[in-house]
Amino acid sequence: MSDDHTHVQEFFTARAAGWDRRFPHDGPAYAAAVTELGLRSGDRVLDAGCGTGRALPPLRAAVGPSGVVLGADLTPAMLEEAVRAGRSRDGQLLLTDVAALPLRTESLDAVFAAGLIAHLPNPTENLRELARVVRPGGTLALFHPIGRAALAARQGRRITPDDLRAEANLEPLLAGAGWRMTSYVDEDDRFVALAEREG
Repeated sequence: MSDDHTHVQEFFTARAAGWDRRFPHDGPAYAAAVTELGLRSGDRVLDAGCGTGRALPPLRAAVGPSGVVLGADLTPAMLEEAVRAGRSRDGQLLLTDVAALPLRTESLDAVFAAGLIAHLPNPTENLRELARVVRPGGTLALFHPIGRAALAARQGRRITPDDLRAEANLEPLLAGAGWRMTSYVDEDDRFVALAEREG
């Protein structure tokens, strides 16, 4: 396991048990972001870096009983919390690295990724792996329940010009990984960047 993976697992393992209690009001923001993905009944969707699975219920509601919902995360403790919260009923949980997904090429219609991009060790390669598993024309939502400025303030830091989530940085990053950015919103109460898989 790489140092990056070890760091991510240590960070989230230490926080898993109290994660949902720390952010109890994020549910509506997750549901709104899932709506923006434009999923249809029967679609196949991955929650990449699913954590405690907060997106799984709205993803299941969007694709219905005939759809497929997968939640992938690197940290066992986060997936254990998803199971405790009953969210494993809404999707199949996979203990895996989103940089090397055990999924067939072009097997999904969409990927939802909440808070993921800041934890990717090789963003271009990792976003390319997400593109690999999505069909051409499929969608990606990079999401955070608060905007970049609000998140920086919460963490006691300033936004820097090299922030990957800045529109000027994110658009070419996505393009280099096989995605075309179609929408970008960065407000205090949400961050959502939508992209379409080129092909």
